[in-house]
Amino acid sequence: MLRNDIFELASFAYEQGIRTALSTNGTLISEDMAKKIKNSSFAEVGISLDGIGDKNDRFRGKNGAYKAALQGIRNCIALGLRVSLRLTITLSNYMEIPAIFDLVEKEGVGRVCFYHLVYVGRGSALSTEDLSHPQARATFDLICDHTIKLYQRGMPKEVLTVDNHTDGVYLYLKLRKQDPARAEKVLTLLRANGGNNAGIRIGAVDELGNVHADQFWQHYSFGNVRQRKFGDIWLDTSDQLMNGLKNRKRLLKGRCAKCQYLDLCNGNLRVRAEAASGDIWAEDPACYLTASEIGFVYDKKNG
Repeated sequence: MLRNDIFELASFAYEQGIRTALSTNGTLISEDMAKKIKNSSFAEVGISLDGIGDKNDRFRGKNGAYKAALQGIRNCIALGLRVSLRLTITLSNYMEIPAIFDLVEKEGVGRVCFYHLVYVGRGSALSTEDLSHPQARATFDLICDHTIKLYQRGMPKEVLTVDNHTDGVYLYLKLRKQDPARAEKVLTLLRANGGNNAGIRIGAVDELGNVHADQFWQHYSFGNVRQRKFGDIWLDTSDQLMNGLKNRKRLLKGRCAKCQYLDLCNGNLRVRAEAASGDIWAEDPACYLTASEIGFVYDKKNG
């Protein structure tokens, strides 16, 4: 929202047939700004919170950030804009999830996204803030429970968990016990999605034109669209990382290499594995499934 040309860029993208979404902390969305957003044909306005009230302000390092963001949400909803509330789950705020659901219900927000922590960029300093595996499982269960309660009360919302493909497999395993027929439908969708698609069907072009595997790979660029066409860059597998991401299953190590659900998650986030271990192809430390769930048997002799 600090770019003077953001609406010009959004309108241009829309004219090219590109679906555009705005991602912001919401603090600058006045009534006039909300009107400009609407007139620029943004399909969605994603507004980030890191908790309720002071919890959000402490994380953001700015008093009044929550109040301003909430007003931004209200200004957008008043104009009929599609608002997506976004929260990155950490040890500091995961207990706030019930309050986030209350906010979504009260304010009429149609979509809420819960992001798992990825330890890169400024998030690298928060690696110790990630949930333990039991906490991650319990948090996913909590999100599911609140979502179901909303639907039961006739208030269906779009609820997403993002940046950990373990969630999809865990959901399938939960449903297999509760509703086998529906579990099979979920399995079909997960297979069609193919898990993590960084470097395959997901990419990122930054403000300088540098091409990355996704938004988390800012530390590695495959090239620049001002020098080469995007398609030429994206299909050039002479780059070792690009080739690896497109053909990663043969390179994966540890639990990921032996997981019976590899086709569903595709090795999860390679950038998180790299951040945690220094090895791009190591197992993703955020996978909270047990060894028995993934069909992995530890080799005591070789570790």
